[in-house]
Parts: sequence; structure tokens; C-alpha cells
Amino acid sequence: MKHIARSALIIAVFFGLEKVLGFIRHVLIARAFNLSTELDAFNAANNIPDLIFALISGGALAMAFIPVLSEYQESNKKSHMWDLFSQITNGVFLVTTLLSLIIAFSAHQLVSWEIGIAPGFSSTQQALVTDLMRLNLIATVLFSLGGLAIAGLQSQQHFLVPALAPAMYDIGSLFGILILAPEQGYQLGPITLPAFNMGVYGLVYGVIIGAALFMLIQVPALIKFGFRWSPKLNPKDPGVTRVLNLMGPRVLTVFFIQLVFILQDNLASRLPTGSVTALVYGWLFMQLPESLIGTALGTALLPTLSEQITNDDINSFRSTLEKTIRIITAITLPITVILVINLGPLIQVLGFTESGTNLVLWTTRAFLVGLVGHSLLEVAARSFYAQHNAITPLIASGLTLVAFAIMAIPLSRSFGAPGIGLANSLAYTGEAILLFFLLYRRMPFHPQLKKTLLRAGAACVIGGGLSILLQTQVGTSASTLINLAITVGILTLSGGIILPFLLPELKDLLNI
Repeated sequence: MKHIARSALIIAVFFGLEKVLGFIRHVLIARAFNLSTELDAFNAANNIPDLIFALISGGALAMAFIPVLSEYQESNKKSHMWDLFSQITNGVFLVTTLLSLIIAFSAHQLVSWEIGIAPGFSSTQQALVTDLMRLNLIATVLFSLGGLAIAGLQSQQHFLVPALAPAMYDIGSLFGILILAPEQGYQLGPITLPAFNMGVYGLVYGVIIGAALFMLIQVPALIKFGFRWSPKLNPKDPGVTRVLNLMGPRVLTVFFIQLVFILQDNLASRLPTGSVTALVYGWLFMQLPESLIGTALGTALLPTLSEQITNDDINSFRSTLEKTIRIITAITLPITVILVINLGPLIQVLGFTESGTNLVLWTTRAFLVGLVGHSLLEVAARSFYAQHNAITPLIASGLTLVAFAIMAIPLSRSFGAPGIGLANSLAYTGEAILLFFLLYRRMPFHPQLKKTLLRAGAACVIGGGLSILLQTQVGTSASTLINLAITVGILTLSGGIILPFLLPELKDLLNI
């Protein structure tokens, strides 16, 4: 099963590339727009388009599609597999386009309703959100097709191009930031870049370009693996029926997940300017390690877990699951502590005011409380989908939404955006615990976490203590870049010193 480790490494490397490009993108946006009403509007406008993408061909379809495609692959029915893929592609395009048109016509109501996206914004800001949302829907159609291509390639145990695709999105977005949005061109040495002065609209056009690149880069790989498009769609086809049966509960699951983000922005729109953007950046910083660890491992595991269930190899399924839980727990616990301590200089790079920096800092720390839970959830949910069980994650996701709402409303009033981030962390950590408990009752497994927790705890103390000591000794510089360089050095030293504590789990990672 070492191909899982190789696949996870490939995914992590390219996720890392995407996160670096994404970080550059967000830094440039932050420095151009600050914590402004325009940037809040841009971030809020992404909610409904993201919902459509996630429901149709993001998290919803991929989870339902990959296990079915893997079965076709195991049964040597490759021609049937690509026929099914073609039919699902046609259905996704039709449904996404229809939903996008409906959302475009009702965009203003979705923004301004009391239970909508941004009821706390001014009428002018709501109008801007409406315009940006309608443009974003173009990108949604392209993203949906690209997300479907990712599912098809991952079912073939091909992870390179799908992992590279998000970086292509960042390149398109950077074009929007550097070329389309600015009033004056950026200076790169002797070269002055052209500037189209589109403002925040330039950001959206960059997103559309990025979405097109996200989809197009995957087409040659699909063709290489034998995909040929055919203009057909038969809802009664057994493969289509199976995908839809699995997808139905997953759609509701993803809907609940996206409702959490919509509720976050709904609550943040009632808070001071910049709160919506603070949530976006807080989530961004937490997602960097979560993507490199939890998402990378979960993505690489799903086809293998599906094959193990198909082959009725329950012992291998348990072994893979147990090792993965130990690996994620051992790595994410000390990373959480080290990042919480060293975040300040990283966030200063965004160029916000002191109050804005503090807002993003504490919001990020609140999200980092859930790093372990979010990372484990990536594996917990996939363990059920590999068994073609979409109902249990659906129920758990619904409970998470309720738990989040119960906690987020009072916490947002008391602590603002950081309170919303904390509610997110607690709710999703609870969901991960619930899913593993239910999985244990269904199929007992024993990850033997005691020694892992002891080593991870020691790593937290050593890594966190070293971070505090070094931060205290070096102090702060007037230069943001010098502070950043110092912090990167501290992160490197702190990360290096904890490696001996994690060796057993790292060996497990190389052997799964």
C-alpha cells in the first residue's frame, strides 16, 4: 500500500504549491483592498457559487462517484466506466447551468434577506455583492466540470494533474489581481505591468480565467486514460442510478457544510467592517496545514479504502484506518501549538492596520483549535463513503450545523469573528469524534493512541517552548519581511526539533 504514501506526497506537494500561490494571491488582495467593504463584498459573493459547486461536482459528486468508478476499474469494465463518466458530465453541465441561471435571477434576494448572505451590509454593498455573485456563477460552471474531471482521474489512481489544477486557478486569479484590478500597473524591476483599473471586478474576472485553466489542464489527462465524450444521458442506467443514490445524501451533507459558511458570513455581516474578510483569512491559514495533512491523506485514501471494501478485505481497511488516525493526530497536535505561537508575523504580511491584524490573528487562532478535528474528519467521512454509506455522514453533518448555530450566535456577540471561528472548530471536532465512534461500533478498530498522544504532547511542549523562547529572544523588527524571515526560521527549527518524537507515525506514513 505504499502507493498511498506516494499519492499523498504528490497531493501534498502540489497542494503546497497551490497554498503558496494562494497565499501570495491573498497577500496581494489584502494589500490592495485592506479590510474594506469592497473586499467583504467580494468574499461574501463567493458563498452561493461555492455552494453550487460543492453540491454538484465538488465534495458531493466526488465522494459518490469515485467508489463507483473504482468498482468499474476493478471489474475491468473500462469502456462502461468512461461511458458512465460521460453521462455524469452531461448531467452536471445541465444542472449547474440551470441552477446558475436561477441564482442569477434571484441574487439580490439571496443577499438581502434576513436569513440570506449579508443582511447586515448596506444597500450599496449588497448591490455590489449581487453583481459579483452573478459573475462568479460563470466560474462555477467551469469549476463543476473541472471537479468532475478530478474525480475521474483520481478513480484511476492518478493524482498529479488533479493536484496541479488548483494552482492553475491561482495563476488565473493572480492575473486578475496583478493586471485587471489595479489602477496603476505593478512594477517588476524595469517592467511595468499593464493595469485595467477594474477594481474588485477584476478579481472576479481573474477567478473566471482561473476556473477555465482549472478545467482545461485536466482534459489531456482524461483523454490519455481513454475518456471519449458522448452526447448521452440515461437516468435509468445502473451506474448513473448508483451514483445518484450515493450522491443524494452527500448533497444534503455538503449543503449542511456550506450552510455553516453562509451562516458565518450572515453573522459576520452584522459585525464591524472586515469581519467577513477576517473569517476568510482565518480559514485560509488553518486550511494550509489541514490541506497538506488531512485532505492529502483523505484524498489518497478514498480509492484504496473503496477497493478494500470491494474486495472484502476488512483487516486491511482497519489497519489503514488505524495508521492514518495515529499519523494525523501525531502531526497536527504540535503543528497547532507551534502555529498559534508564531502566527503574528505571518499575518502582518497582509499589511492590515494593527487592529485589523489582531482581528485576523485571533480569528485564525480560533480556527486552529479545530485543525486536528478537521484533519481527522477528512478520513472519517471517507471511511463511510468507501462503504457506500452516505447516510451516517449526512446525519452527523446536520448535527454539526445545529451545534455550530447554537454556539456561533452567542460567541459572535461576545467575541466577534474569533467567536465564529471557535464555534466552527468545536462543531467540526465534535463531528469527527462522533463519526469515529459510530465507525468503531460498526467495525471495531484500535488505533492505539496512548503512546501517540504522549509523544505528540511532548512535541507540543518542546516545539511550543522553543518557539516562545526564540520569539522572546529575537523580538520584533520594524521590517515586516525581516519578521517574516525570522518566523520562518523559528518554524523550521521548531518543526525540526519535534521530528524525533514523531518517527513511529512518520514510518507508518511511508508504509501505508
